[in-house]
Amino acid sequence: MSHIPLPEFADRINEILPVLFREFSKRQANEFFKGKITMPQFLVLGFLYKQKEAKMSDLAMFMKVSTPAMTGTVDRMVRDGYVSRLYEANDRRIINIGLTAKGIALVKKIYEQRREMIINVFGKLTEKDREDYLRVLTQVHNVMVTENNVNL
Repeated sequence: MSHIPLPEFADRINEILPVLFREFSKRQANEFFKGKITMPQFLVLGFLYKQKEAKMSDLAMFMKVSTPAMTGTVDRMVRDGYVSRLYEANDRRIINIGLTAKGIALVKKIYEQRREMIINVFGKLTEKDREDYLRVLTQVHNVMVTENNVNL
């Protein structure tokens, strides 16, 4: 590929990303893309899946929102049965948020469907192209995590 000036690169990425998001979305027939949960809710579920449980303030910090905003999101997830509030035995003022069995099952289902879709799409590329894509995507991830001090 010939040299592409950075502004032109940005323009091309700006054209490609929405199409990729739309096409990836169309290939996933799960609760996330059926509108049963929102993107922020899915991010919280994924965070809790990795962390097991977290305080509201930790979730707010991860999502870069206020604690009251996070409380609203969690309230809806509690209502829908995906998470529950877990009170500390020796100090009931301390409340952790954890996944319910329904929340765990949802995360596992979405992750597995996404995995199958990735295998299907990227199976059409060469191993070298997949390795290059993963290498560049990992570098982009690292830049974003380092710049924003985010635990993704």
